[in-house]
Amino acid sequence: MDEEPQHPRTRQTFYRRDRRSVRLAREFARETLTDWTRTERSDELLCVSELATNALVHGVPAGCGFHPRLTLHGDGVLRVEVHDSGPGEVRAPETSPEAERGRGLLLVAALADKWGVGERNPGKFVWCEFAARGEGVTVPGRLR
Repeated sequence: MDEEPQHPRTRQTFYRRDRRSVRLAREFARETLTDWTRTERSDELLCVSELATNALVHGVPAGCGFHPRLTLHGDGVLRVEVHDSGPGEVRAPETSPEAERGRGLLLVAALADKWGVGERNPGKFVWCEFAARGEGVTVPGRLR
């Protein structure tokens, strides 16, 4: 008898442009991952934090906000998305070792198995994915 495929589980929320929002997004992710019994990797929480920080600093116009979305697929892949309504191009910056800023997307690229940017109207979303436990993924062109 074939097993029925599991449907993805998704949770999302919304935060206004406020300096406390990054902490709240991280707490939301921690609670969600705990509920999904996915608590072994702190890099997933770090990536939520970095993407939320980038949205807050670079992507959220005054009076607006951002929303993180976490999806756990039936095959164990976790997808993290942070949506904002701001314009602009998202790319990993070239930064010097002495720079105090500009490492968020470099961290995401180093920790996640995949990452990218999607369009929405208005704005964009930045996403990253983590393979199921014990399954390494090699992605051509990945920053390491």
